[in-house]
Amino acid sequence: MTIKPTIRVQSDDFDANAEAKKLTDNDRSIGAVVTFTGLCRDDGGTLSALELEHYPGMAEAELNRIATLAIERFDLLGLTAIHRFGKIPTGDNIVLVIAASRHRQAAFDGANFVMDYLKTSAPFWKKEHGKDGSTGEWINAKNTDETAKDKWR
Repeated sequence: MTIKPTIRVQSDDFDANAEAKKLTDNDRSIGAVVTFTGLCRDDGGTLSALELEHYPGMAEAELNRIATLAIERFDLLGLTAIHRFGKIPTGDNIVLVIAASRHRQAAFDGANFVMDYLKTSAPFWKKEHGKDGSTGEWINAKNTDETAKDKWR
C-alpha cells in the first residue's frame, strides 16, 4: 500500500493535536508519532512578526516530494506537513511536521529529514518585522541548514 502524505500550505493557523489525531485514527499499526511545531520566535525581544511568502503550486509540490521521500526512506505509516504563509506574529505557529511509524527512530528521522529539506529546498521566503516598525531584508537559508540537509545524503 502506498502511503500518501498530507500536505498543506495555508494562511490559517493549525491545531497540532487535531492533525496528529487525524493521522493516527484507526491505524493500530502505528507505534510512534513525532510532531514538530515551528513557532515564530521574538529574536531577543526585537521581532514582532515574520512575513512568509511562497511560490504557490511549487511549494506544495516540493513539500509533497520531500514528504514522499521521507515516507519511502524511513518506512513511515503516515506524514503530515503544514506550512503557513502571511504575516505571523511572534509566538504563533509557522510549520507542523508529523511523522508516524511502527518504531520511534523512523518517526524521529522522518520528521527531521522533512524539516532539514524543507528549510533549504522548498520555495518559502521570510522577512522580519521589528517591534520598532522596521522591516528587514528577505532572509536566506543559513549554512547550518545546508549542513543539516547534507547529513541525509
